[in-house]
This record gives sequence, structure tokens and C-alpha cells, in this order.
Amino acid sequence: MVEIIDFVSKYNLWGGNSPFLGFNRHIYQEKVMKSVGNNLVKVVVGQRRVGKSFVLRQVLSQIVAGGVPAENTLYINKEFLEFSAIKSAEDLQSLYAAYKSRFSPQGKTYLFIDEIQYIDGWERFVNARSQDFAEPCEVFISGSNSDILSGELSTMLSGRYVRFEVFPYSFGEFCELAGKPQDASSFTDYVQHGALPELFNLDSEEMRRNYVESLKDSVMLRDVVQRYRIKDATLLNDLFVFLSNNASNLISFTNVVKSLKGQGRKTNYETVSTYAGYLENAFLIHSCPRFNIRGKDSLSGPAKYYMNDFSFHNYLYAGFGYGMGYLFENAIYLELRRRGYDVYVGELDGSEVDFVAIRNDARIYIQAAYKMEGESTIAREYAPLEKIRDSYPKFVVSLDEFRLPSNNGILHVRPWEIP
Repeated sequence: MVEIIDFVSKYNLWGGNSPFLGFNRHIYQEKVMKSVGNNLVKVVVGQRRVGKSFVLRQVLSQIVAGGVPAENTLYINKEFLEFSAIKSAEDLQSLYAAYKSRFSPQGKTYLFIDEIQYIDGWERFVNARSQDFAEPCEVFISGSNSDILSGELSTMLSGRYVRFEVFPYSFGEFCELAGKPQDASSFTDYVQHGALPELFNLDSEEMRRNYVESLKDSVMLRDVVQRYRIKDATLLNDLFVFLSNNASNLISFTNVVKSLKGQGRKTNYETVSTYAGYLENAFLIHSCPRFNIRGKDSLSGPAKYYMNDFSFHNYLYAGFGYGMGYLFENAIYLELRRRGYDVYVGELDGSEVDFVAIRNDARIYIQAAYKMEGESTIAREYAPLEKIRDSYPKFVVSLDEFRLPSNNGILHVRPWEIP
């Protein structure tokens, strides 16, 4: 393992080296940096190719910029060929020992391991390093599957970790990259373009379509089919297409099964439910359960599903009649999640509130309407919020150029003004 240190040096900051850091994801960088300085394992998760590696490298760079010697840091990325020999917890330990032998770092070390799920038994190594009081080590890891925190690691760490989920670019990041103002026209461009980082490096529609197709296939194969040993990959893809084209609608798996059987597919409720869970674990989709506003608890049964990025619809399934209003609602859901809210579909006396967003003790209610054209539309969007009798903030979010005055405490805002 001593020789590998030479091969991986170009990915580390040793000797004044400066690896490419990409676009500054300062939102996530700041969140992670607030947790630096303790023994909690920092776990960065998110869909493949949303920028997790850049976030880790940016945090690493900031730690060094803050005065930590570069030789006290080690960065490992299992997606790079140079790290292909690292296949087990024992290999990790050998590499870590070779690194310490080479540099003899004094004091705490900072260990970054990207796409750690490809290393067998990594949980034991991370647990050991994070608890070593004799040779303190602060550990940062990333993975492309949400169940990275399930099973053995969760048991071992028992609350001694903090989780950060990385999403595709926000509207604010989109405007910063594209040099656009934050207005209705830019927001429309945002949802019609897609927010996957690599799309901003591709010049043609065909290149972007091919990229999104290959990304979807890669996530399906590596993070779902291979990971869970899926027997019917075609059914998995059909389910993803169905959920993509019914995003923002309440979904019953019983009805999904009927729809798929109508297409000649052999399946059942348990399989469809399980496959949907796998897609969510890979961050391709997000479930949004219902919430009883009066009873103040979540409800089982049908739920809404939202895409992790608009590009899957825009470049792969654009001909399925999924309108701008649904894309808009999907965008609002993702923005709430980026801001740290747990998000639900509200139900109250037979009315649906698009979003109940809860963050710690705070709660907000939101109706999402792409455009409110006419008095009847305005009345329809405000009505569910007017039924709610508690004092939590209530908002109608739209892209209209006009601004309606406060109505019974309900504020009319644009997407980028959500608190």
C-alpha cells in the first residue's frame, strides 16, 4: 500500500496540490463545516452525479485553508481507478497506515472517503477510526444510496453521525451559474432545463438527452439492480417511467399494479412497493406522504412522488403530457427539502394542502400554483389554507408578476421567497 500513496497524491492537497473543486456549493459546504470539530461521522448522501464529491473536496479545502496542515488530510474516491485496490475494510486500514507512515501527521487527521459503499465492511473501519481517542480522526463519507445508514453502521454508530443530503442545483445556484436574475422567466428556464450539474457543460439538446439517459441507466444498474439483485429490471424501469409521468399526483400502488398489468406486465403490490422503495433509496424519486392537519400526524396509504430532477421528464419523457404546473409543484417540493424541511401532503376536511413543511418546531403551509389566472383560480388556491385554524405561516406560491395582498394572513410569494 505504500506505493499507492504516490498514485493518489494528485487527488489530495499534499505539497501544495490543488485538485479541481468545481462550482462552490456553499449551501452544503456551510452545513457540513458547522459540524467540523467533533467526533460525529459526517455522511453526505444523494443521487449519483449531483455533486457530492465536489462538496467533500470543498469542505476538505476549507479545512486546510483554516489552518489544518494538508498532510493531516486524506481523500479517497472509490470511483477513481487509482483507488481500485481498496476493496475491503482491511485495505482501507492498510492505506490509512501507509498514509500515516509517509506523513507522520501530528494531532487529529481528517479522512474523506467518497462513494464508500463500494468497499466491503467499511462500517467497521469507520466505526473504529471515529472512536479512536488515542489517534483522533474526523471522518467524512459519501454514498449514492440512502440505506448507507441502515443496518450495521447505524447499529455501530448509534446516533454518532450527522447526515447531509445533496440535491441537484437550486434555483439560486442555477441563476448564479447562468448569470440570470431571479425572476419568473429564469425560473421557467430552470425547470425546463434541469438542474443536474453536468448538464451545464453540454452544448446540445442531443448531448443532454444522451447524458440523462446514461445517468438513469447507471443509477438503475449500479445503485438498484446490482445492489438489490433485481430480477425484473424492465419492470423497475416501467415503474420509474410511471412515477415520473405521474409526479405530483397521489399514487396508490394498487392502481399502479392495475396500470402495469394493463400493459401486460406480471407483478403484484409487494413487488411494486419494494421497487419504489429501491428507487427512493437511490434518490431518483422522493415519496411525500399525507399528513392529517387536524390530527397532526402522517397517514398511511396513497402518497405523492416527486422526481429528484426535472431532466428525467424533460429529456426522456417529455411527450407524456406532464405539464408546467406539475413541474412547478415538483420544483417547490425540492426547494423545501433543500431548506431542511420534512415535507407532506396536507389533508383537512376533504381538502388537500399541497405541502405541509416541518422543520424542528417550525411549520409552514404552502399551495403551489404555476399561474393564478382569474378569480376562480385564486379562490381555489386560497380555500384550503383558509380552512386551517392554527397560527403557522401560510403561503400561496406562484410565478405571477402581480403580488396579491395578504388575505387572512395568507401571503402570496414567488418560489425564491419561501422562508
